[in-house]
Amino acid sequence: MANRLTQIATRTGDDGTTGLGDGQRVPKHHLRVQALGDVDELNSHLGVLLAEPLPDEVRGLLSVIQHELFNLGGELSMPGFELLKADAVLRLDEALAHHNAGLPRLKEFILPAGTRSAAIAHVCRTVARRAERSLVALAAHEAVNAAPRQYLNRLSDLLFVLARVLNRANLDGQGGDDVYWQSERLKRDGG
Repeated sequence: MANRLTQIATRTGDDGTTGLGDGQRVPKHHLRVQALGDVDELNSHLGVLLAEPLPDEVRGLLSVIQHELFNLGGELSMPGFELLKADAVLRLDEALAHHNAGLPRLKEFILPAGTRSAAIAHVCRTVARRAERSLVALAAHEAVNAAPRQYLNRLSDLLFVLARVLNRANLDGQGGDDVYWQSERLKRDGG
């Protein structure tokens, strides 16, 4: 791995480029830098979610995910390197199945709303989808390992499920149900 930063303001990016972990410099608008930034933003939003009251099981899972996202970012910063392993994707699959099993079946679309923690989880979900799109765009031009793409896809699904879990957690006295979309069909059918 590259040397750890010892100073933050290096001024080397003043020319519109940034350094990757392998030492090469690329424009700040490079697809790899975009994907890195989206993963970093996702991790930052997860940090905001972790500042909320959460069930211990969800808190532990999100903490692991933050570390795995850091690995994903490290992998993106060093083309050809692998840090995020397939077992991280499997861990998300297992968490998704576990948390989804206790939820009622959806009969209608839900809005990204509810409790504060659920709403933040929905923001994380949408940023995860953006990070996935950035990674797919990068993969159309450069080699990208399969695990990061799969990981972001599963993570966005898991964050949707966790938002539903958090709406029911009632840790802040506001728990209850999802906020359902009031579709024209439901209005027409008396739903």
